Amino acid sequence: MDDFLKSAVHAAKEAGEIILDGADRLGSLTIEEKSTNDFVSEIDRNAEKKIREVLLEAYPDHGIVGEEFGSYNNSNNQYAWVIDPLDGTTNFLRGIPHFAISIGLIVDGLIKLGVVYDPLKNELFTAVKGGGAQLNGKAISVRLDGRVKGGLLATGIPFSGRLLERSDQFSKAMTNLLNEKTAGIRRLGSAALDLAYVAAGRYDGFWEAGLKQWDIAAGIILVEEAGGWVSDFQGNSECLVSGNIVACSPTASAKMLSIIGEAYKSS
Repeated sequence: MDDFLKSAVHAAKEAGEIILDGADRLGSLTIEEKSTNDFVSEIDRNAEKKIREVLLEAYPDHGIVGEEFGSYNNSNNQYAWVIDPLDGTTNFLRGIPHFAISIGLIVDGLIKLGVVYDPLKNELFTAVKGGGAQLNGKAISVRLDGRVKGGLLATGIPFSGRLLERSDQFSKAMTNLLNEKTAGIRRLGSAALDLAYVAAGRYDGFWEAGLKQWDIAAGIILVEEAGGWVSDFQGNSECLVSGNIVACSPTASAKMLSIIGEAYKSS
């Protein structure tokens, strides 16, 4: 995995340069609306092109699944790179400094490697199966005493054009978690960074519904390798299939799963 990790880090940093350049000229970017309130810019596409270029130069037979250009070489069921070139596009386009590049590697159906890179803060989160999780080369861990009561949680809020049919479920989950006297619930706009922050012990837990593989693949292994708990809303390991995810400290998992599972029990 070491060579795979080096390639993923190189790809993320190359894409980071493209994103930083774009951040300096937001007013001149070409922006499209893929669906209601779901935006994409030339920067998203150029960053993904660069990541694909770096990875395919090193591993021409590997498969790739990306947010902007879909699947490539998907007959390779052994190695598949899962890419979100700019997680937090809305933040980026509005000059809000919270977005990241997410690259995961799935081998024989299992996530084996993850890289989440925040180019503005120069924070590089990495994990390899069995090798722990790191932030800029230093080991990180979920909060060992993580909990819901007094804990800081993160989520994604349904917005116009996406998952509004689940807004009642979301409201129920958030209300019931707040009733447990949390220290607060954050919505910062990047699931990849939310998961990385759980892995680094900044959040006690995170949940969101209806995400895509590229949003969460890298973050899942970051949390797991940092000693955390990851599951879908029913406590199963089907996050990449359902897009529903709970990630938290093991000490917070029972309470979070109980509350979130009850709220979303029909999903």
